[in-house]
Order: sequence, then C-alpha cells, then structure tokens
Amino acid sequence: MTEGELFSAAAITSFRLNGQFLAVAEGMAKPVGLTASWWQVLGAVLHEPLPVSGIAREMGITRQSVQRIADLLVDKGLAEYRDNPAHRRAKLVAVTAEGLAAVRRISPQHAVLAKQLADKLGIDELQHAVEALQALSAVLEGWPS
Repeated sequence: MTEGELFSAAAITSFRLNGQFLAVAEGMAKPVGLTASWWQVLGAVLHEPLPVSGIAREMGITRQSVQRIADLLVDKGLAEYRDNPAHRRAKLVAVTAEGLAAVRRISPQHAVLAKQLADKLGIDELQHAVEALQALSAVLEGWPS
C-alpha cells in the first residue's frame, strides 16, 4: 500500500472502529439508564471535576456537545456544576453519587466484554493495538485542521 492508501485505510478503519465502540457502549449503558455519550462525559469527570472545555479536549468532541450533555446530566442528578477557582465563569462538571453509581453498574458488563476481547485477540495483540492507536492519536494531536 502507498502512504496515501495507508492513511485512508487508517482513517476509514478508525471511523468504523469508533462506530463499533459506540454501539458496544450503548449496549452496556442503556440497561443502567445512560447513553454512550452520557457515560463518556461522566467517565471524563470520575476522578476530578473538569470544565466543559477540558472534557471536550479529553474526549475529542465539541464543547457544544459536551455542554448539552452536561446540562442533561445535571438535570437528571447524575452530575453537578461546581465553582471553578481557576475561572469564574467556566463551572466545573463533577459526577454525583448517583452518577457514580450508574457508571459502576456498567462495570460488570464492561469487565466481561474486556475479557472476551482479550481472549479473542490475545492480551499482547490487544496491548499492541492500544499502543498503535495511542501513537497515531499523539501524531494527529494538534495537527492543522
């Protein structure tokens, strides 16, 4: 394959993989009353509250999309806005106890699917795939759009 063909194949494969991951995530999130997008935003703030812009950067999605989802999560009691000492107007999004409980209800199914994937691919091949995806992402980070 040429460089151009490899670049196209990487892009098309990434788009397909994204769709597949989203479908799997929807399947795991739906039984606990979440969507894949809600789970994604809650996952970004499980360890520390972040501003909407920080979540967007972390997840590679638009600030407007995160804002819409964060507002829904706050309305449903799964997240809350907190004052941000670093920026008066940009509130921090934090997971609530209810939001954390919802994410934790996904964990058993997540563990089952992770084990099945590792068993099917092999742990070394899965590790290699993750490293290759991370390397590709790092190269594209900050690439002119």
